[in-house]
Amino acid sequence: MMPTEARSDVRDLRIVPMRRRHLRGVIRIENVVYSQPWSPALYLSELRLPSSRAYFLARVGRSTAGYGGLMFVLDEAHVTTLAVDPRWQRKHIGTQLLVAMAREAIGRGSTGLTLEVRESNRPAHDLYRKFGFEVAGRRKGYYPDTNEDALVMWAYGIDDPSYATLLNGIEESLPRSRKGVRELPGETS
Repeated sequence: MMPTEARSDVRDLRIVPMRRRHLRGVIRIENVVYSQPWSPALYLSELRLPSSRAYFLARVGRSTAGYGGLMFVLDEAHVTTLAVDPRWQRKHIGTQLLVAMAREAIGRGSTGLTLEVRESNRPAHDLYRKFGFEVAGRRKGYYPDTNEDALVMWAYGIDDPSYATLLNGIEESLPRSRKGVRELPGETS
């Protein structure tokens, strides 16, 4: 059954830093959307690396609707994960998470964003292209569960003012009631 919040619009969507206490909801989604989900231990190890990692949670009311993460290497940010609970998909939550992640990458001095995506995941391709990602390569058999190839996508020049304009435009294009509120790292959720 769909959570009460999911039946309404997503007016109180909040993007917050992921914390250990959020892992139950993250793992629940992880087990639904991925055939080879990350373990709680892996997430805990990632959360212990704040200088080179950043993880975000999308919350609607008390529900975990999605999450995403970044790994920073030199001046690049790698999207390590981005997932939205199927009950919350098509409500712009992935878009809000990616906006928050891109802004975090820019804030940390990154000049490019990269990720891998299943070749067959057309909705994800469309989302990433909206953010300026382009296919730059292919990893043969990257996904061991199906031996499917991954497309390597890059968004370059995210430190350029034109990219900030792109992000602002993406946020402005969202339905008014669905614009997420990004809480500051010190705030609680």
